[in-house]
Amino acid sequence: MSFVDKMKEAGEDIKEAFQDGAHDLADKAGDLKDAAAEKAADLKDAAADKAGDLKDAAADAAAKAKDAADTAKEKAADAADAVKDKADDAKKAAEDK
Repeated sequence: MSFVDKMKEAGEDIKEAFQDGAHDLADKAGDLKDAAAEKAADLKDAAADKAGDLKDAAADAAAKAKDAADTAKEKAADAADAVKDKADDAKKAAEDK
């Protein structure tokens, strides 16, 4: 085999090695892309779950705040009634004297 033939054969070997390497890199890039897409989906699901939890917590807090406001309103009405009753009692006592 001549030197030129040996060089052509070596060139072909190098070319095949580069092609194999390029295919391997493409496969690895595809695997990384798939893994990244899967991780992104997992993160999206986790964020959606957390948002749902926060929404539920906010709804619970709003309900508790409404209950507290209703209780305060009732107590204020009771206090106003008590003051009115005391005022009526005082007026009646004053009229009786």
